[in-house]
Amino acid sequence: MRDVDALAADLHARGLRLTPQRQLIYSLLAEKPSHPTIEAVHEAVLAVLPTVSLRTVYQALHDLEAIGEISLVQVGNGPLRVDTRPERHAHLRCTRCGWLQDVEVELSGLVLPVEQRCGFAVEGAEVVFSGCCPMCADDPQGRVALRSHQKENSD
Repeated sequence: MRDVDALAADLHARGLRLTPQRQLIYSLLAEKPSHPTIEAVHEAVLAVLPTVSLRTVYQALHDLEAIGEISLVQVGNGPLRVDTRPERHAHLRCTRCGWLQDVEVELSGLVLPVEQRCGFAVEGAEVVFSGCCPMCADDPQGRVALRSHQKENSD
């Protein structure tokens, strides 16, 4: 992620200000790159600015997405998550706890043949490898690891 001055310039070019809320959200995402849910971002913001609404967090994240700083991704039926790497990449997803991890995979050869596009104007593709993460695999009953792992990876 870029420095705050570059962020402020991009926001200003779109007629937006770098508000304390936007700056805090940006800083929180930059200091701990992961794939937090929007609700987890909201909780982290509330710890610093207790009057910020969930709507404000959603709007700030959509603004950051509009200028290409982040991507908002939904993997499977899971919640909307913030991806601090907006460039094209793949993910690993745990089917038990929902943990999401970036992975580097050669994606340039991934092409949908024209005859299979069904008239779609294809704009992109998402690659998600799913399975069981090491923490969940070590806990076959899924009791302790699920709760602690979800908390650990939602921040």
